[in-house]
Amino acid sequence: MSRSITPTRLAVFTAGALLTSAAAVAQDGSSVADDPRVADAVRLWSHWMEYQAGSSRVPAVSFGIVHDQELVASGAYGLANPAEGVEATPDTIYSICSISKLFTSIGLMQQYDAGRVRLDDPVGDHLEWFAHLKDAHPDDEPVTVRRLLTHSSGLPRESDYPYWTDAAYPFPTAEQIRERLRAQETLYPTSTYFQYSNLGLTLVGEIVAEVSGQAYDDYMREHILDPLEMDATYTDIPVELRGGRMAIGHTALDHDGERNEVAPFQTRGIAPAAGYASNVNDLVRFAMWQFRVLDGNDELIEPSSLREMQRVQYIDPDFETTWGLGFSVRKEGNRVFARHGGGCPGFYTEFRIEPKTKLGAIVLTNTIGSDPGGLAAQAFELVGPAIQKAIDAPDEAPERDGSLERFAGIYGTIWGRTAVVPWDDGLAVLGLAGSNPAEGMARLKHVEGTTYARVRDDDSLGETYEFELGPDGRATRFKVHSIYVDRLDR
Repeated sequence: MSRSITPTRLAVFTAGALLTSAAAVAQDGSSVADDPRVADAVRLWSHWMEYQAGSSRVPAVSFGIVHDQELVASGAYGLANPAEGVEATPDTIYSICSISKLFTSIGLMQQYDAGRVRLDDPVGDHLEWFAHLKDAHPDDEPVTVRRLLTHSSGLPRESDYPYWTDAAYPFPTAEQIRERLRAQETLYPTSTYFQYSNLGLTLVGEIVAEVSGQAYDDYMREHILDPLEMDATYTDIPVELRGGRMAIGHTALDHDGERNEVAPFQTRGIAPAAGYASNVNDLVRFAMWQFRVLDGNDELIEPSSLREMQRVQYIDPDFETTWGLGFSVRKEGNRVFARHGGGCPGFYTEFRIEPKTKLGAIVLTNTIGSDPGGLAAQAFELVGPAIQKAIDAPDEAPERDGSLERFAGIYGTIWGRTAVVPWDDGLAVLGLAGSNPAEGMARLKHVEGTTYARVRDDDSLGETYEFELGPDGRATRFKVHSIYVDRLDR
């Protein structure tokens, strides 16, 4: 049945919550989440994200921002199950689809650390039945483990089943994948082009099982999920939780602007590449673990191995696509991310960390056609600088008496919506429809009374924002350029 989704705002926030005993702290020993500059930046980003998701009719979004060993903020907006009115929270479970590949790749690197597999081993050395696949380029080098991890193996994208588009989502079993290899062949010579391949990472999962001597699910739970206390993470979709703890997936927008429910599915044999389900809080633990290892802790994996995974190992001839070992390693502006997105029937998700700054962002949505990667990326641009200030100069945090809160809120006209939040010793305003809030934000400086002025790039003052207060002392509207903009969140 077709259901129109009307996003519901849920101010579900947890700021400064710790999931491990060692929190990242500023120079004075305080939590960075307690710094008002960080809280203001998180607030502005979340206002923007809520608007972006709502205007795209995304049913639900759950998010988390982590710095080193501290959960800076987490929250959710909307409905995980619109039909039953089940609200999304940071504990809501989503299909994370291709983020699964990170766990599978880490399992492989654990076996690498143990000396049971080498990156340049031919796949056939570990999976005898891989020989069933026809090599259309026999004069080229064999497909190796490294090529699987970097999507440069020349393999087809998928096992030969229509599981992404058939309404029954007929994901094959491991046995069916092996059998269908007999009817498939390599697409390109190895190391020639980047070709994203769910089949390739599925084979990595098979190698992990083969060389470890354990079933894939047993291995991943014993060696990764349980040690990290990721109790809400599953190696295949827990369909029995659908509609309750697990969000219900939705389609892309149809021509009437509606999203429809997606039927439940499990990825079965494709699980190592696309089967996992998880929530924000578990993925925060996953990010924190990586920051500990990158700091030199040999917890579950050698630090050198994780660093290699998050270093560019393959560059496509287009010089735009770069990949590590399992991780998408991407440079955006001056930032370098180790990340992976996920897209399964009804779900789009994003996990990304910036190793240099120990900052991470997770955004999970229960619909196709959302942009969790874009939402997460802007957390680094808005919240990242605030966290750095909190670490480098904690004594410069503004002292607040609460008076700025009377102006904070969502305002709007027929032309769009604007967020106002405290910022330093003044205010910040942001048109929520823009795609780059860090660039679109304007700072306001107090002039007199309830009048503020925009601070220009050269620090001179521009147009004024004149706020009007209601009987309760809160702003009811402001005037800028002779235009009145009314408060909407009364």
